[in-house]
Amino acid sequence: MKEKDFIQTIKNIIGNEFIGDDCAYLKDLGIVVSQDSLVEDVHFKRDFISPYSLGYKSAAVNISDIYASAAVPLYLTIALSLPKNADNEFVKEFYKGAKSVCTDDIKIVGGDITTADKIYISVCAIGSAKGRNISSRKNAKTGYKIVAAGLNGSSGAGLQLLLNNKKSPEKFIKAHLEPVLQKDFSQAIGTSVKEDYAMMDTSDGIADALSQIAYSSGKALEIDFDKIPTDEDIKQFPNWQKTVLYGGEDYGLVAAIPMQYDIGTQIGTVKDGSGIDLKINNKIVHLTDKDIEQNIYDHFKQ
Repeated sequence: MKEKDFIQTIKNIIGNEFIGDDCAYLKDLGIVVSQDSLVEDVHFKRDFISPYSLGYKSAAVNISDIYASAAVPLYLTIALSLPKNADNEFVKEFYKGAKSVCTDDIKIVGGDITTADKIYISVCAIGSAKGRNISSRKNAKTGYKIVAAGLNGSSGAGLQLLLNNKKSPEKFIKAHLEPVLQKDFSQAIGTSVKEDYAMMDTSDGIADALSQIAYSSGKALEIDFDKIPTDEDIKQFPNWQKTVLYGGEDYGLVAAIPMQYDIGTQIGTVKDGSGIDLKINNKIVHLTDKDIEQNIYDHFKQ
């Protein structure tokens, strides 16, 4: 996967421990920092998303990374590049949407605005690590359980509806445009789990998050597909099981934690080995990281 090759190249050049997780944990400052970008016709099409929902999602995907680290999101900066035909109404609705997902103490504190040929959005999110045990995807241990929060596949199903000019079931379209974030799950793990643990969000699909944790930790994960949280109505979609595993953009959370903690929905366990052993359709399918990469979205293949 070309995107991951680029990330590895960057990691090799920079040569520090911060590259690799959803957030950089700056322990000396007591914060985590994350940055994500959305590009028109790569991550979204204006035909399918309102300025309000685009603002919401731009903020949400970055806040989700902070939740994936188990920190407390506090601040966002937004760089917004717009074509010359954009108007003030677009900007107003975009920032209304972004502000709507900034609950509690999350504040938008600055950024940049400029012109471009398309819409480009880049958001930096900062969270506090105070009183939290911060995650790393490399910390899954043999004997841990795999737990999840959030419905998987709903966003992918919503995208299918949009691409096929369908408007219902509306809940799936809503899941794609304005995803629900998993604050409570993140908070429960960050404040309760005392041991090292692994956690990621499902921005690229739950299969990718599981594979990343397995690969980074040097472990195998045994997963029961039937236990993965989903909306029951997703079964009406063709290839719905693939959508659940690889659909992406649900922004749920998945974590590997010690057995004694009663948090989230258990979907599997960590064991010695590599890759994913997936129980699905009454059989066990072994998936390597390469198998999973072939099924997830890759910007550089489009």
